[in-house]
Amino acid sequence: MTLPAVPAPEPVPAAKAGLWKPVLLRAAVAAVFGAVTIFWAQPSVQVLAWAVGLYLLGTAAAVFLTRTVAVVIPAVVGVAGVAALIFQSDAAVAASASLGLFVLGVGELVLGIRSRRRHILARDWLVSGVIGIGTAAALPFFVGLGAHALLGVAGGGAIISGVLWMLSGLTLRHDGRVAAARP
Repeated sequence: MTLPAVPAPEPVPAAKAGLWKPVLLRAAVAAVFGAVTIFWAQPSVQVLAWAVGLYLLGTAAAVFLTRTVAVVIPAVVGVAGVAALIFQSDAAVAASASLGLFVLGVGELVLGIRSRRRHILARDWLVSGVIGIGTAAALPFFVGLGAHALLGVAGGGAIISGVLWMLSGLTLRHDGRVAAARP
């Protein structure tokens, strides 16, 4: 009998079985923010500031709850969210969001590279890091186009990462339940 070309996936360790909750929380935060950016037709600067600020604060909280990244990363993202809420202008919101998303993206990219083949979220961190860095790099180019354009760029990145984290969280939840059901 020949062995399969690809070995069966390892069951999710008990320590990581609860990881799906903050991952799905992050996905929900991104999905809600993405929906706001799609369906708000004429956003003002205040809508931009509140939406981006709350998105960054929610993302920081979800990343912190995973307990997998250095505490400084969600702290910087949270401070960027507060800055977006305080300094309500297109340029300030774009700068704070770019800073927060860039720090988060680089942190996740580095963590993904260092954790390859050792952590269940390593590939997701790689993809999410690229999405975050790309969104952060694109935001400054849209400052002159106003709140609607900035929400569109930030919302596009949020929707893509939201789908990624939704799939990851649901997979973690399913794999954790399968591992728990095995004798």
